[in-house]
Amino acid sequence: MKIFKTLLIAQLLTALILAAIGVYALVIYSQQLVENRDRDARNTIEQILNHHLSGDAKVLSRQLDRSFAFQSLRISQLDNTVLHEQNSARMPTTAAMWALQTAGSQFRPVQLRNEEHDIQLTYQLNHRRLLAPLQQLGFVLLIAPFVVGWLTVFVAKSSINRNYRKTSSAVNQLIDGFITDPQKNEPNWNTLPPEFADINIALQKLASYSKKQYSEMTTAAYQIAEEAYKDPVTELPNRNRFVQYYEDHCKQSKDTDFGVFAITRCTELQGLNQTRGYQEGDQYIKDVANIVRKVADAYKDARLFRLNSSDFGILLPRITPKEAENFALQLQSRFNEYQKNAELDSIAYTGLVTYESGKALGELLAVADTSISLAQTKQTNAWHLQKDSAGLEMASSGYGNQNWRNVIEEVLSNNRISLLTQLIQPSNRSAKAYSEILVRFKTVENQVLPTASFLAMAEKLDKIIAVDRLIIETALTTIKNRNLQDQYFGLNLSPRCVHDDQFVIWLERRLLKDAHIASKLIFEVSEFGLQQNLKTSKRFIDMVHRAGARITVEKFGVGITSFKFFRDLKPDFVKMDGSYTRHIDEDKNNQYFMRLMIDLAHRIGVGVFAESVETQEEKHMLESLFIDGNQGYYVGKPAPM
Repeated sequence: MKIFKTLLIAQLLTALILAAIGVYALVIYSQQLVENRDRDARNTIEQILNHHLSGDAKVLSRQLDRSFAFQSLRISQLDNTVLHEQNSARMPTTAAMWALQTAGSQFRPVQLRNEEHDIQLTYQLNHRRLLAPLQQLGFVLLIAPFVVGWLTVFVAKSSINRNYRKTSSAVNQLIDGFITDPQKNEPNWNTLPPEFADINIALQKLASYSKKQYSEMTTAAYQIAEEAYKDPVTELPNRNRFVQYYEDHCKQSKDTDFGVFAITRCTELQGLNQTRGYQEGDQYIKDVANIVRKVADAYKDARLFRLNSSDFGILLPRITPKEAENFALQLQSRFNEYQKNAELDSIAYTGLVTYESGKALGELLAVADTSISLAQTKQTNAWHLQKDSAGLEMASSGYGNQNWRNVIEEVLSNNRISLLTQLIQPSNRSAKAYSEILVRFKTVENQVLPTASFLAMAEKLDKIIAVDRLIIETALTTIKNRNLQDQYFGLNLSPRCVHDDQFVIWLERRLLKDAHIASKLIFEVSEFGLQQNLKTSKRFIDMVHRAGARITVEKFGVGITSFKFFRDLKPDFVKMDGSYTRHIDEDKNNQYFMRLMIDLAHRIGVGVFAESVETQEEKHMLESLFIDGNQGYYVGKPAPM
């Protein structure tokens, strides 16, 4: 403590000065006493010599000894004949004598002569007895200032420490209160001792300045946080804000909450960046964001986020799956309009999934991601809603990408598939129809995997070609082993296979190997898949026809270039999308469109089938429109092959 050191040094200097003054005064006083004694003793001894009559030295010495204490005494005649001599034992010099000698006093023998009596006296007084109490007093004067000074310092230190502790406690309380709640009411400044009034004023100034700084820092921090949580291209909240919002408002919400979460994936971003530049890519992202924002704004409390470069996340609280379908249809319609103007192959696909309070975010994202994979297997800018996520939870949360890869490899290496067939019932005897082969995939524990999820993940992980090859091999082997060569069977192919040269070469060789079975096969490919590349699609269809097999275009009627198939690709059959057959007995527009398509197809020799026929009324209406065949649960459910 610097102040204590200063005080201690000051007290030591003061004590030293006081001790020096006291000792000096005592020395001066002692000198006067000694001088007075020497003078009195000289006068007395002179009188004794003057009145000494006997001339006896011994009598004189006894008389002198009774009156004075001598250090030495010598009585002699004037011719120096010694009559009497005495000397006290030599004592060491005391502190008092040393101090007097230092101050200038001289202790010398005194010589007195009396010529009348022929006597000479030489003596030196012994001042030890006189100086002893003065020496003790000198020690007291020397020590007392230091003792008193130390006591003063000790008392002052205790008082200062108490005040410091009190002040420190008060200051700490004020600072702690300010740190805990900087915006609270003005603290009580009277807790500081009065002697620290200047510190009180300084603390008030500091508190005022700190509050101002805190307010400015809070504002700046909020702005920085907002910038950190904002996507620079679209100015939408980014993934970090989405995670924070979901954890605060959905997962940990005290109130039971539900809704639909959607991910819209911009599939053309990478291609645009590579072919037209990043500015075009950014504009594409901005346009998609505006479309999604306009559609989402119609729903109360809807939240839009940009999760990564190509994905937008949409939270639609407290809406039903039916409302979510309307949302997705509006998105798809807007995307289709934008696609026509942007001259792109597609715009974006949307995966939707329902959620409830407490649902893990990772699980929700995985299910939505798989829903996008399912949507991408449909038409352009399609969507898929997973109403009951129980099946996909197992597929997405229990099986991450790596686990899905392992599962797919296990299915491929051990042929863990089973085949089912679903009949396409001909409407009349002259109509040609067949049974569609459906596939079920199984785990090691012989549990059936969700087929749509399996195929979507196989597409995502670039395993779909191997899966299709396994299905074709298994189907051909089953037909041969069970002697089913007299029946017609349909096999689904993914668009990836249709446009893969190596797969097309393999398929042609495989069909030529079993030509008698190939003539009974009909390959089903989606209209969307064939539209991706009309040139390679035509080459594939020509190869299938050369091998004796046939082609069905499924999910027909949803593309924007459907009529080009009749002229360019010349398929054998088309299977109308279920959206046209569902409730067709009540929908006049669909009845008109279906009749037009059937009439056009029949004119060029193409058969027309309907899928998703679920009621008797739908079947009768389709037959009245001269459909060639019906497929659905009302006609026949899938059965083991």
